[in-house]
Amino acid sequence: MLKINGLLLGILCALGTNAVAAPIKVGIALDISGPFSALGEEARAGFELAIETLGGKLGGQEAEFIQTDYAGNPQQASQLVNRFIKQDKIDFFTGPIPSNAALAVGQALFAAKVPFISSNPGPSQYAGVQCNPYFFGVYQNDTYDEAAGVVANESGYKKMVIIAPNYPAGKDHLGGFKRTYTGEVKEEIYTRVGQLDYAAELAQIRAAEPDAVFFFLPGAMGINFIKQFKAAGLDKIQLVAPGFSADQDVINAVGEAMVGLQNTAHWTHDLDNVANKKFVADYRKKFNRYPAVYAAQAYDVIMSLDAAVRELNGDVSNKEAVITALRKADFDSVRGPFTFGVNHYPIQDYYLRVVEKNADGDITNKLVKTVMQKHQDAYVNDCKMP
Repeated sequence: MLKINGLLLGILCALGTNAVAAPIKVGIALDISGPFSALGEEARAGFELAIETLGGKLGGQEAEFIQTDYAGNPQQASQLVNRFIKQDKIDFFTGPIPSNAALAVGQALFAAKVPFISSNPGPSQYAGVQCNPYFFGVYQNDTYDEAAGVVANESGYKKMVIIAPNYPAGKDHLGGFKRTYTGEVKEEIYTRVGQLDYAAELAQIRAAEPDAVFFFLPGAMGINFIKQFKAAGLDKIQLVAPGFSADQDVINAVGEAMVGLQNTAHWTHDLDNVANKKFVADYRKKFNRYPAVYAAQAYDVIMSLDAAVRELNGDVSNKEAVITALRKADFDSVRGPFTFGVNHYPIQDYYLRVVEKNADGDITNKLVKTVMQKHQDAYVNDCKMP
């Protein structure tokens, strides 16, 4: 009788009943140190809040969130992902901030059929010819900047200087801006990744005499650039940026010098939807500050995984079924309604935000208007996924 019971138990284990089901494993590559550390801290906060909100589960099933700092180094990211795949046997992957890290780890994840749900980078390569069913983006790099180009046109900026770090995301961001901006680009400047002294670039800007400057300089790079820009007495030149260079992490570090800066994003903390109001209220209660877009994106990623696992009743063994469930995006996003295009990048709205001091004396972004509705990235036609 004991042998029969043991056999039945073995069958039940093989069938994966809830009583014996292994936890869903999510590998999260964090940027807690290195050039993107401030952004990584925001992303970690978003992950933490979502995991706490879900009680540490996904789709009601036990989950393990393996969070490891890779210091913003693409080579270290590759080593980390190989460990996640081979040793930890992860079911999902997310987390890196920069596009070069996303590009460095993609092929290993795709070969292992591990879904990569990006919590930030949206490289153009994965949107177009290198699109893959196992990659999902929260936005495509160029789209923030396409919206910024529209804002620059509507604002009447005829001459502009544009500036970004010399790495994949920097080139995507400036390319996106040029795609929609119809005025004259006086100077196109590329800096070193992690650069903190902009004396030479500010001299170029002064000599060009532009109406406005468009810059993509995330984290400490943007903080130093804005401070030095203001200290150089260039206040009469309008600053325009994608939201990543004018978000709450930058505002908190720079202060009043941020007021008046125009920026574009697919999310802002004052978007009027139920999921966003809950997220912002919970975030402020837990961290005593407004969230940045990195936190909102990380929160959305965990909620998207929760929805997919719930759709599958906790069974993530069928990879095609997992991809189909993720593609549905059947959850209440903090950004509001969106759908995925055939390349697994979102079709969504983009907004103009302006940094101002609110009635409570807080310096933060304020939603001004919708710039683009249900916008799809420029690379989708190069993606041959069915």
